[in-house]
Amino acid sequence: MAEHWYRNAIIYCLDVRTFADGNGDGIGDFAGLGERLDYLKGLNVDCIWLQPFFPSPMRDNGYDIVDYYSVDRRTGTLGDFVHFSRRARDKGIRIMIDLVVNHTSVDHPWFQSARSDPRSPYRDWYVWKSEKPDDADHGMVFPGEQETTWTWDREAKAYYFHRFYGHQAELNIANPEVVREIERITGFWLQLGVTGFRVDALPFLIELEGTPCEGERDPHAYLRELRHHVQTLCGDVCLMAEANITPEEVPKYFADGDMIHMCFNFWANQHLFLALARKDATPLRQAYAELPVIPQWCQWANFLRSHDELDLDRLAESERKEIFRTFGPEPNMQLYGRGIRRRLAPMLGNDRRRLELAHSLMLTLPGTPVLRYGDEIGMGDDLSLPARESVRTPMQWNDDHNGGFSSAPPDDLALPPIASGEFGYRKVNVEAQRRDPDSLLNWLERATRRRKECPEFALGRCIWLETGRADILAHRCDHEGATVFAVHNFGPRRAKFALPVEDGAGPLHDILSFHRHEAEDDGHYHIDLEPYGYRWLRRAQ
Repeated sequence: MAEHWYRNAIIYCLDVRTFADGNGDGIGDFAGLGERLDYLKGLNVDCIWLQPFFPSPMRDNGYDIVDYYSVDRRTGTLGDFVHFSRRARDKGIRIMIDLVVNHTSVDHPWFQSARSDPRSPYRDWYVWKSEKPDDADHGMVFPGEQETTWTWDREAKAYYFHRFYGHQAELNIANPEVVREIERITGFWLQLGVTGFRVDALPFLIELEGTPCEGERDPHAYLRELRHHVQTLCGDVCLMAEANITPEEVPKYFADGDMIHMCFNFWANQHLFLALARKDATPLRQAYAELPVIPQWCQWANFLRSHDELDLDRLAESERKEIFRTFGPEPNMQLYGRGIRRRLAPMLGNDRRRLELAHSLMLTLPGTPVLRYGDEIGMGDDLSLPARESVRTPMQWNDDHNGGFSSAPPDDLALPPIASGEFGYRKVNVEAQRRDPDSLLNWLERATRRRKECPEFALGRCIWLETGRADILAHRCDHEGATVFAVHNFGPRRAKFALPVEDGAGPLHDILSFHRHEAEDDGHYHIDLEPYGYRWLRRAQ
């Protein structure tokens, strides 16, 4: 059903500024992105999630916004956005954008007005205190880069609250005028063809710390209000939440299916990397056992890596250290004491078997897969760049100048492309992998196509199967009388798995290789898995 499209979609995340430069000025833009729509369609992408492209001082990769109703002139104009949106829609691709309303840049006209006069109509759009709170050195999102969450403003003669950097002042969600403004922002972009919002930093957006309403009302109630607003304007809209929440918190965000539509599954993601580090599926299986059932029309968003660090904050310290030792052993690979600032391919040693295993898990675990640009070709990272920028280098299209991202001089680029080494654009690029039928890109194109032919993985009831082995994860998904199975070997050795035959069941068909598994005399299908191997199986009707 159209209004539930997000439950069985493939979402592709990109930053317009680093994807494709259409005018040769060194900055990616909507003109360049529009020319790459056929590439994304070939990857079987249903929805493009665009990271912030609004006017910004760019102190935080565009998440410090100064105008919610416009487009950064370096990426184009509003007209360019609308033209791109229309072209995407004509190809059957939806557009999701970042809704970044937890904070604004301190350069935003609202904050400039608020700080200049205590009688300004925008004064209460932010959170102020005359004295610095005792806990100002706690709750920082960027430990090591932040020293406080309350900063003195000389002109305002007061402290303002900022959960993130000091240049990102917190908006006051308890103020009805702020709520109305968020409604205007979402309504504006829905009118321009957007059908989804990735809600940035949702737990911080709805918190009431420092406001008169703190402790007096449930902050999650606002999610129902926001959902009602956007769905009234656009029946098939999707709110996808960035919320690194524990299993106990999950019901507060989904409620009865009338709050957010979808949420990134940070809980499963962190335990997935623990399982990959241990070569043992148990942590991932346990993570899913701890998650509650979510409402029927809601969905998890599955992902491997994002534009930020690999956040391991929900794991025990000893578990984080295990992952650090395996995937980010050097201090400059780690960030904020909780994460790893590397892309997937370098973390997995550029091991094709493990890259396929990880993507197979993302495509078959309960939820909607979210691909990160460049991961489809196994792009690397640049650890010489600061903080999170190591994983935000330009897309590598070919082995030509700047990896085909831009014709501009290298010094004019938003970020330098990876030019040398194992992951340099001369070795890792779209054009070369398009010509190679056995490339990671062509494998993933085939896998996403098969995934779209298997709605059971997204919509079906998931049942975890006992395997008798710690290194094997197996589950089945049942939907409308059809059944599929996914079996994954987390270990470096060949493994066998015996799947019991149900009464009257026929052979199992391997979805990816078209092999048939016949039932043996002992009443089982015997599945042989290579090291880090996987199988997608469909039960014959």
